[in-house]
Amino acid sequence: MSSFQEELNNIREAGLWRSLQPQEFMGAFDSAGKISFASNDYLGLASDPTIAEAYHRGLKVFGHGAASSRLVCGTSQEHVLLEAELAELKGCDRCLTFSSGYAAAMGTIPALVGKGDVVVVDKLSHACLIDAAKLSGATLRVFPHNHVDKLENLLRTIRAKHGSAPRILVITESVFSMDGDTAPLRGLVDLKDRYEALLLVDEAHGFGIFGPRGGGVCEEENLQSRVDLQMGTLSKSAGLAGGFIAGSQDLIDLLINRARSFIYSTAPSPALAHAARTSVELIRSSLGDQLRATLRNNIRIFTEGTNCENHRTPIVPIILGSNATTMEVSSQLHAQGFLVPAIRYPTVPRNSARLRVSVSARHSVESLLRLRSLLEQLPPSGINR
Repeated sequence: MSSFQEELNNIREAGLWRSLQPQEFMGAFDSAGKISFASNDYLGLASDPTIAEAYHRGLKVFGHGAASSRLVCGTSQEHVLLEAELAELKGCDRCLTFSSGYAAAMGTIPALVGKGDVVVVDKLSHACLIDAAKLSGATLRVFPHNHVDKLENLLRTIRAKHGSAPRILVITESVFSMDGDTAPLRGLVDLKDRYEALLLVDEAHGFGIFGPRGGGVCEEENLQSRVDLQMGTLSKSAGLAGGFIAGSQDLIDLLINRARSFIYSTAPSPALAHAARTSVELIRSSLGDQLRATLRNNIRIFTEGTNCENHRTPIVPIILGSNATTMEVSSQLHAQGFLVPAIRYPTVPRNSARLRVSVSARHSVESLLRLRSLLEQLPPSGINR
């Protein structure tokens, strides 16, 4: 049996060593004196004073812990109100909140499919979606990233072989977390209807920044009523923590009775739910409109004149390929005052290590142009490739 130290040495030798780096969170994007392009705080709400005040108010009124699971005595009125407001924003009957987006996936997918069923997932879907699909016991099939034709071939084959008996669950993200591109949702919706499948869309990186009210890409494309499960988090654009699933009345009732990560977890703090209600209100308000407009402009400023021009999302990947090169460039940027994370396998495929630049509505034009200038000095594998 190999020792832990041998395994750790193998990780180091592969250039995949990771360690925790404590940061001093200052403002919306400054970290330990560096300008951070690492955060998922796309709207800058993680340090919004209105949300902070709501959190403090919630602590005073509701206390700081739920003290029980939701099905015992941990459900507060704040949880119920937050879920109703999220359901309305997502255009669904009901919503159910979880302690994290990961917990939402791990509870939901095994609750809906099992042995004899089939999960068909986009190859670049988040690890929590893949892990949950494996945990479910359903047959797992993977289609090439955003390849609608290959997905149709899979669905046609499954139905031809097994008939209407198995439940088929198609899974994708609306905005992909490492490439920053978007899913062809309309094509996916048409296919899932044609082949009588369910569709789960993870809106983790779309919620708050797309759609006329910040509901996400499903809202922007007017597909909310046709998507069976809309998954999201409160930890990115909403600036807090937690995950949720929005869908039909029957779907949510089924999750309440079957989703193990919901049933067997202590409820999130009622104070957190109270603060999240304020965050959702801000996202759908005129201030949310302004922040989304600023974010779009910042994305334009950062990508204009580069090979990423016309990029729609705040996630801008700078693919360098080599682990060593990517780590070195990240270190050089850090020395220049910028925190830009190096992303390596297994988060992304082998030989596709990258810098993941996350643009925020709170970034100044000066910081955007300065970082872009530094990246333009990279070799041909850089931003202008």
